[in-house]
Amino acid sequence: MKIGKFSFGIGDRFGHQGKAQLSALIKAKGAGIDIIPVWNKSNREHGIVGTSPEDVRQEADESVSNLEWKGEYYVDADHINLSNVDPYIEHSNFFTIDVADYISEPADPNKKNLFLEHNKKYIGDLRIPGISKTYRITEELLSEIADKYLFATQKASEIYQHIAHKKGEGKFIPEVSMDEVEEPQSPVELFFILGALAKEELPLQTIAPKFTGRFNKGVDYEGDLSQFEQEFEEDLLVIDFAIKEFGLPGNLKLSVHSGSDKFSIYPVIGRLIKKYDKGIHVKTAGTTWLEEIIGLAAAEGEALALAKKIYRTAFEKQEALCAPYAAVIDIHPGELPSPDTVDAWNGVKYADTLRHIPGHPDYNANFRQLIHVGYKVASDLGDEYYRNLEKYAEIIGQNVEENIFDRHIKRLFNL
Repeated sequence: MKIGKFSFGIGDRFGHQGKAQLSALIKAKGAGIDIIPVWNKSNREHGIVGTSPEDVRQEADESVSNLEWKGEYYVDADHINLSNVDPYIEHSNFFTIDVADYISEPADPNKKNLFLEHNKKYIGDLRIPGISKTYRITEELLSEIADKYLFATQKASEIYQHIAHKKGEGKFIPEVSMDEVEEPQSPVELFFILGALAKEELPLQTIAPKFTGRFNKGVDYEGDLSQFEQEFEEDLLVIDFAIKEFGLPGNLKLSVHSGSDKFSIYPVIGRLIKKYDKGIHVKTAGTTWLEEIIGLAAAEGEALALAKKIYRTAFEKQEALCAPYAAVIDIHPGELPSPDTVDAWNGVKYADTLRHIPGHPDYNANFRQLIHVGYKVASDLGDEYYRNLEKYAEIIGQNVEENIFDRHIKRLFNL
């Protein structure tokens, strides 16, 4: 099983937007861009919403059947480890193996010595084709990389082998994720991480490193664009070199997590993957839930009242809602409108405040981030929320499709 060149993670908190999401990718296909859908939902989201991996599989299969999608598609067990992977094995065929918690844990001394022995041939000046600078590799540097990343690569292999034993070799797409950490991996660190994963015989197809800058949920990238461009280009070249050097799968590609709404870096990514003829995986999961609220607001009446109710509750519970996402949001409480102010808005004002249109006078990134992490509020409403999703499915679906195609795909592929 090999994933194609371009793929989008199209997670769906409440499982109602599968067809609208897939419609956006059908639209992209009509414009000449083949993007593979990957339905993803994390263990944390399942716990909050009260769903299961089987629900995601059902949504994906039904969407594909209803829209007569003929291409490949996947269901991602998102950010899993040994403690929670088993319920996903039957229903998933893409596994995001999250090793962030294992970084900087000490590896077995014997395995560290084997790592150092295996890589001593790189001591000296390392040149990676396409990168002008030379990397000075020392035994001390290799030891530091081993101390930081070797245990994490071994845990990735352990999790992979567990899945493969139960599901079968070659019957799923393995991704390794190390993005939810404080420090980005340098290109030279990425090179030796890939070497260690290859040595563990993990047939990696996508890898999600930590990039420089802020990848906050549902809002644009914050950081130095020129630095990101240099880093992203070097990572592409490192992957190309590592494929040849370590015998990794030829379709190995970068994965951008929290990729939704990173509008300022899309042209950079698009230009570089075209330049080097490389693939990309972009996770856009949380955006869909925001489009549901936008659609409800735009519907006015009872639907708008529900959207206002959700904001009021999220505002009142913001400390608890934000805590699990503290590393990937930046909300300035003083810039949040009061619930009483929001109650006076019409649907257009509410939607324009939440919808991510850069430069729009009403857009408020703080409002958007709070709603983003507030999906537990909607989940707690239960039938009231689901009933409105079904009643206003058409206008919500229009917003979901437009968001993925017009604001994401068009920017990334310069359509």
